[in-house]
Formats: sequence, C-alpha cells, structure tokens
Amino acid sequence: MNIREQKIRLWFDMWLQKNDLGILDLFSDDAVYIESWGPEYKGAKKIKHWFDEWNTRGTVFVWDIKQMIHTEDKTIVEWYFENKMNDGKVEAFDGVSLVRWSKDDEIEFLKEFGCNCNRYDPYRNGATPEFSGESSMWF
Repeated sequence: MNIREQKIRLWFDMWLQKNDLGILDLFSDDAVYIESWGPEYKGAKKIKHWFDEWNTRGTVFVWDIKQMIHTEDKTIVEWYFENKMNDGKVEAFDGVSLVRWSKDDEIEFLKEFGCNCNRYDPYRNGATPEFSGESSMWF
C-alpha cells in the first residue's frame, strides 16, 4: 500500500474512531475540503475544527473503501458511508472523493460526491418513467 492510500485510510479511520490522529499533518495548511452537500472548509485548522465539532453531534459507523484510483497528483476514492446523528437521523450513501495531493503528499484539495443507495429502474413498467416519490437527498 502506498503512502497516499495509507493517508486516506487514516482519514477514514479518524472518523470511525472519533479521534484526531494527525489532521494537521494530513492536510496542507491551505487545503480545501468540500462536502457532497455543500459545506466548504478552507485550511487544515478549519478542517480540524469541523472534525472535532461534528463528532460531538454524530457518529460514523461505516466508511468502507471500495477502491482507489491514482494518477500523478490525484486519487479517486469510491466508498460507502453510514452515520447516525445524536438526534436519531441516520444517513447511508455511496460516494466518491476526489483528492489532489501537494508535492509533499499532503491533501491540498478534497471534494466529495454522494449517490443515493435507494436505486431503481423508473422504466420497469414501460416507456413512461415512474419515480419513487422519495424526496431527494441533498446531492
């Protein structure tokens, strides 16, 4: 496993353990992190603050990596995610993270994309689509 894969696995493990195991070493000082539903955090210190604060409101139960694809300065990570917030709300979805690395192998940019797990064929009964009626998630 290369150093970049180790760092991505460390980031996921931090969430599963609810424990900062080196956020300020993992992200560059001017890193940008964009969540799939809109929030954007600028700088390693802001990313650390978000991590610490979020973990007072919820728990990540599953964040499984399905695959990683690497290029010269980028990694694409496909994953499955589940969490439960303290108010009882549960979320589960598939996702992809686009990671761009600095020359020092720090994360300088990370953007998440989410995909609803409740998939279906809207054309299963014919040529006219029938949608589930389920309200769309944020992505």
